[in-house]
Amino acid sequence: MNDFNIAVLGAGSWGTALSMVLCSKGYKVNLWTRSEEQYRDMVRTHKNNKYLPDVNLPANLNLHIDLRESVLNAGAILISVPSQSVREVLQGIKPYLKGDEIIINSSKGLEKDTYLTISQVVNSELPNNRFAVLSGPSHAEEVCQNMPTTVVVASKSKNTAELVQDLFITPGLRVYTNPDVIGVELGGALKNVIAFGAGIADGLGFGDNAKAALITRGIGEIARLGKAMGANKSTFAGLSGIGDLIVTCTSMHSRNRRAGILIGKGKGLDEVLKEIGMVVEGITTTKVAYKLAKKHNVEMPITGEIYNVIYNGGDAKEAVTNLMTRSRKHEIEEIVDSTSMDW
Repeated sequence: MNDFNIAVLGAGSWGTALSMVLCSKGYKVNLWTRSEEQYRDMVRTHKNNKYLPDVNLPANLNLHIDLRESVLNAGAILISVPSQSVREVLQGIKPYLKGDEIIINSSKGLEKDTYLTISQVVNSELPNNRFAVLSGPSHAEEVCQNMPTTVVVASKSKNTAELVQDLFITPGLRVYTNPDVIGVELGGALKNVIAFGAGIADGLGFGDNAKAALITRGIGEIARLGKAMGANKSTFAGLSGIGDLIVTCTSMHSRNRRAGILIGKGKGLDEVLKEIGMVVEGITTTKVAYKLAKKHNVEMPITGEIYNVIYNGGDAKEAVTNLMTRSRKHEIEEIVDSTSMDW
């Protein structure tokens, strides 16, 4: 049994799936939820009935409702709460930390009021802790069933990235490392915007051609904004870029795509959120991405049209027409460049 303690904050589908991976390797894992109702149900049934109802929780998984108890003596703390709750959770655990814990983020979003990435939020609250971000094409429903999955861990410190790589790597979960923290974060966050758009296209009854166009042009938008914000473009040709975009735009496991489908079918946003029943990160991220594109003077037409549909009540069919009738362009995308990245 490995005596390295890990706290997982957030008992949604992804936090639960990653807890199961860590438990399978013999780590002592504390899984925290803020919901007393969910906590009691998980203790009673040994299942996460709200998010992964068909999966039995490991016997060696420790469930917690007390935030302090969940992080005491933890060598690593995995953040897996909705992106808009990250700062609050960090502020909640700050008094109980020693400063040598590794903070690992697996939330895929941007803070809506500050437009900060999660690494920037963590640095503002816990500047002395080591940090890594885990991202990539990885549906929790498949990971908890040990289906082959690949993810990427990014950190400014090579040693930290490799330590986190060792924590999570299994025969079913292959983990790569990358020094481009902001690129990996932006890939994981912005793909939700394009996936929402892919869902709208599906809801409108469009076919594979439209989806291929959205994915291809979408990764171009993501890479342009990423470069403007200091990311390396080659990151977006990897797991947290094209990889995550493909899986999120094509799978019904994706709540962003499912939400977009409902919008495309004519349902209102409040009705959509009620039906999905979980946080749809792409809705908030669309607004932040739209504002960041304006700030950095980056052309993001797909993001702009999705923003108009969500926040201005724009017509989804008209949005597609606007995209299809834009002024003629020449296509040469430089998603993969020759810039070398290393620590």
